[in-house]
Amino acid sequence: MSDKPLNDDFNELDADMAETNAEHGLDADPSDNLAPLDAVIAERDEWKDRALRVAAEMENLKRRAETQQNDARAFAIQRFAKDLLGVADNLERALMAAPKDTDGPTVALVTGLEMTQKALLQAFETNGLKRVAPEAGEAFNPHLHQAMIEQPSDTVPGGAVLQTMQSGFELFGRTIRPAMVVVAAKGSGAQGANPYGAAPAPEGQTFDGKA
Repeated sequence: MSDKPLNDDFNELDADMAETNAEHGLDADPSDNLAPLDAVIAERDEWKDRALRVAAEMENLKRRAETQQNDARAFAIQRFAKDLLGVADNLERALMAAPKDTDGPTVALVTGLEMTQKALLQAFETNGLKRVAPEAGEAFNPHLHQAMIEQPSDTVPGGAVLQTMQSGFELFGRTIRPAMVVVAAKGSGAQGANPYGAAPAPEGQTFDGKA
């Protein structure tokens, strides 16, 4: 009996299986099956990158718009604000010169001046005009302060503000008038005790270590 018909049957079966696998993509290279997925991932990353760039651009536009708006407001009221600074200075001088320990009408006058100054400064704050009056010991800021005098001090370190002579003002972060201040001289500040300042001599005399 010949095996030829049997071989033909096997060959035909193999051909049918190959055709079926080809129809279902089973014989394709696995890397070819992932190609569409890779394309989708690449497209997703591209759109994500575009979205991040757009968000960054929108944030920059928002910041520029806020800066331009503040500049426009500052320009609109800057001249008017400077004119009002003289009123604020006169109120402050009046309060500094007013007697502290008094009775009767003088007390009411001082209280009225204090309330007027408070209301004026509050109106300044509402419109973005902030008072700059550094306390003793605060760091000197050349953008906000103007050094008028330099004096030695035992309590304030050198280079720090010692006293405010005249208050300054800033409008939306822009200095309208710097505060005039007294600055502690170099080498100022609390000095530590000198262990050699005074020591008894063997004979009972005092030895001055500073000499």
